[in-house]
Amino acid sequence: MTQQQPSPGFERGTDGPKVVVVGLDGSDSSLRAAAYASGLARRQGALLAIVYVQPVMPAGAALGVPVAGTTEEIAEGLAAEIRTAAERLRGIWDVRWEFHTFRGDPYTGLVTAADELKADAVVVGASESAGHRIIGSVAVRLVKAGRWPVTVVP
Repeated sequence: MTQQQPSPGFERGTDGPKVVVVGLDGSDSSLRAAAYASGLARRQGALLAIVYVQPVMPAGAALGVPVAGTTEEIAEGLAAEIRTAAERLRGIWDVRWEFHTFRGDPYTGLVTAADELKADAVVVGASESAGHRIIGSVAVRLVKAGRWPVTVVP
């Protein structure tokens, strides 16, 4: 019997996730998704990669709205909340985590993050926007991409 040699390249999802990407935008559903992803990462011994995608709104910028500063403030606020929560739970829950920000639309930002971080799983909150029924939610688009297991948390 011949023994199979391990693949020399990156191997996705063969023995449980090693990197779990979760999209966080401050909405209630994204906070629930982060809690779910945190538990998944803890149980699997995986890295939790928390991703905030800073929206690019050229129309707002054209009208003089300081979009970049506002989205960076949101990112800093989310990172501060995550650090505070992690400190409160230190010693109770041991989860390795990183916070990443990307610019663009949420779908493209999460795809970029999952690719760059070599994600084995992606977790997102269910859309809270009625407009997504027309153009499709980020979650549905991620599932249709078929590149990672995607968990949608209500």
